[in-house]
Amino acid sequence: MTTQTEIPPTKTRERKVPTRRISFEEALTDLPKHFAADGDLILSHLAAALSGLFPDGEDFFVRSVRRFRDQVQDPVLKRQVAGFIGQEAMHGREHRALNERLAELGYPTKQIERFTRWGLALRERLLSPASNLAATAALEHFTATLAELLLTHEEVRALFGHDGVKEVFLWHALEESEHKAVAFDVYKAVGGSERTRIVTMKVIRFAFLTGLAAQVAVSLLGDSDTYRGGNLRRSWRRLRRSPLLSRELWRQLKDYDRADFHPEDRDTAALIEQWRSELFGEEGVLNDRLVGARGDTTA
Repeated sequence: MTTQTEIPPTKTRERKVPTRRISFEEALTDLPKHFAADGDLILSHLAAALSGLFPDGEDFFVRSVRRFRDQVQDPVLKRQVAGFIGQEAMHGREHRALNERLAELGYPTKQIERFTRWGLALRERLLSPASNLAATAALEHFTATLAELLLTHEEVRALFGHDGVKEVFLWHALEESEHKAVAFDVYKAVGGSERTRIVTMKVIRFAFLTGLAAQVAVSLLGDSDTYRGGNLRRSWRRLRRSPLLSRELWRQLKDYDRADFHPEDRDTAALIEQWRSELFGEEGVLNDRLVGARGDTTA
């Protein structure tokens, strides 16, 4: 992977990737056990399982991209890589804090963290840096797709229920959208092959979804409310009707397999500007969560 490829002339070149210093600790102090809308069982465990994956997953993304940072020659992409690393580091920190609170409530988030850390360390020992960068680009498509779903659909945002958890995932979704093309562009810039990119996604799509389903199942098995009065059946019916299991979401995930795919094929620039303003504008709802000088968040 030594041949340099120019970044496509898309909105990627104009995209800012700011690092925001932020803390949600105060917003999570009153978190109930089943925090999703109407105390939903499966959705609470699903959100907890995702949060359990994020800290060590984000660390893996940072290591994978940083490994090739010195090979990136384009100054715009170099700046975006710096922003990517800053954003992902903050995601890991805040999801670790959320995971601590979830663990206190009985969720196996710390076990999920340990398992994820072990699995990714094994992957890094067995596979090449190029393969790990391809995996990062593929998983970034997962997070960007889920982020777009959350930012687009009020119904999906409402599923989170508790305001503190919703805030964490909204902030995370905005920043995943802001840097959705960075790992992909680094992979292409340093000569990553199309075949490896597509095959990696096919494997990861199966492994990620089956692994997440297994983690949610194990988490549910350890919750006494799973066995009470039709809770699980009612929760499953609600999940099946939600956009989280829609065919459109599946088609968007599979779009990555196209030979000419680029993350910016789906133009989310307007969506990003809308949520930047709503979360961090002059009257942004998350401004009081920012730590330090507010000017540092928009560089």
